[in-house]
Parts: sequence; structure tokens; C-alpha cells
Amino acid sequence: MNTKKTFIALVTCLTAIHLHAQELQVIKLTAPDKTRGSATMKAFSDRHSDREFSARELSLQDLSDLLWAANGINRADGKRTAPSAMNKQEIDIYAIRPDGAYVYDAKAHALNPVAKGDYRAAVAGTQEFVKSAPVSFVMVINLEKLGDPAVEQTRLMGAVDAGIVSQNINLFCAAVGLSTVPRASMDQAELRNILKLSPTQLPLMNNPVGYPKK
Repeated sequence: MNTKKTFIALVTCLTAIHLHAQELQVIKLTAPDKTRGSATMKAFSDRHSDREFSARELSLQDLSDLLWAANGINRADGKRTAPSAMNKQEIDIYAIRPDGAYVYDAKAHALNPVAKGDYRAAVAGTQEFVKSAPVSFVMVINLEKLGDPAVEQTRLMGAVDAGIVSQNINLFCAAVGLSTVPRASMDQAELRNILKLSPTQLPLMNNPVGYPKK
């Protein structure tokens, strides 16, 4: 009897979570503006880390352009702005906003809802300043796409690819005047639960992003 009640309670809970996430809508991003930003060398010159952010929400155009620059599709064959080991494209970008958590769908150029709620504290961990950023981008490695998750080389390749995506975010922000800082600290256990990650998906880096604080 207890087993039956536990099963019913579990099904009810999972159904509620599913319906809760469904209250969020897919964010269809605008076409990326590929002409904006400063020259490459100027972006390198301007690149720096910021830990203060305006509370203003990122515009849809800025959100669109940043995600495309980070790891969007830039060729007809589906290859990305960020290279990846053996073109496995194992890095997923999750956008953690005040209204919910989303995952970037590069093919549709859209943010698909994952969970409703403000989970910026999970990205912040012990660093309070992160919660003031209007959005944080979490780079998640799917180790299974690269090979054996237990092999150190697989993890190293994934870590390199996550770093490349993070650097794309850093340079885009430098080019267009947004504030960001690359980070590795976060509440991984909490994020794995929130983002419904599989055992072979590893949150490795994150970039809080916002407009400069005046």
C-alpha cells in the first residue's frame, strides 16, 4: 500500500513539474545582426571582466546576437561559430533568467523552456554579485557525445570546448559594450536538478551577462 502511495505521489509530482515548466513559452530569437560590433583586435583590447550589472533586462536583439555568437550555426552544413572536438557539438548553452531556465536550440535559433522560476542563485553559488545579472549562460558538456565519460581525455576535450564558447561570449560582450565575467563556480548539484541533466551532462562554466552598471 505504501509503495502504491509513493508511486502515485511521484507521478503527481513529476506531472506538476512538467506542467509548471510548460507555463514558459519558447523564446523565438530575432535574426542575429552579423554586422554589429567593433573590429576583432578592438574587441580583444576591450575584453575585461565585470562583476557589476544593471538590472535592466537584456533586449531580444542582444540575447539573439549573443547566443548566435556564442555557439550558433554559421554555415549551411550546420557547423558552429565555436569549434568543437571532432565536430561533436557537445556544448549546450542554458540561459538562466528571472522568469526561468531555457536551453538554446541553435537549429531553430530559439530558447526552449526547461523550468519556470528564478534560479540565478544556483549559478551564483557563494558569489552574490551574480544574482544581479539579468541573465547567466551556463555551458553544459554532454560527455557521451565525445566518447567514454570516464576517460580523462574526454573530459579535457569537453572542458576546452566549453572554454571556447565562453570566450566567444566574452569577446562579443567586449565588442558591443555588455558586461560579463567567465566563471567556473556554481551549485552544480542544484543546477543538475533544475536543468534535468543526465549523468553524462556536466555544467562546467558560466557567464553572467548584463548592461554596465552606471
